[in-house]
Amino acid sequence: MKGMTIIVKTVSSWIKVLVFLFGIYIILFGHLTPGGGFSGGVILAGSYVLLLLAFGREYAEENLPLPIASKLDCIAAFLFIALALLGFIYGAGFFFYNFLQQELMADCNAAGKLVSAGAIPLYNIFIGLKVAASLFLVVLVLSAFRSESDPTEGQE
Repeated sequence: MKGMTIIVKTVSSWIKVLVFLFGIYIILFGHLTPGGGFSGGVILAGSYVLLLLAFGREYAEENLPLPIASKLDCIAAFLFIALALLGFIYGAGFFFYNFLQQELMADCNAAGKLVSAGAIPLYNIFIGLKVAASLFLVVLVLSAFRSESDPTEGQE
């Protein structure tokens, strides 16, 4: 039997969606509340680590395969750098310039709303995806090394 007991698997299958949604919430509202891309990405990775611990490595790889996690990691890093370069181009020589802020603040009612921060939510989304994919890959690789070097595995 791979993974934990049936009780842990059942509770984990209920909780994983809530943890994932909470991570998305922390990423999206990070510019208005405490949180942001890094902390939300850690929470997103935590939902996949929960699957890995409860069901085993194979089940976690079925939900987020290694090639897709690696591509998501690279794409998120590329989009983050591309957005920083757009800020450099539109900001007259300053990387990470919040160039989307000018259009949004023309409407004075935008302050304190989800779209009020310009490019900052986009940075949070890209960093959240990067952190989530990176941490999941690290834990997945570490679990692969552990299972290969564990001489007591399979001797139940």
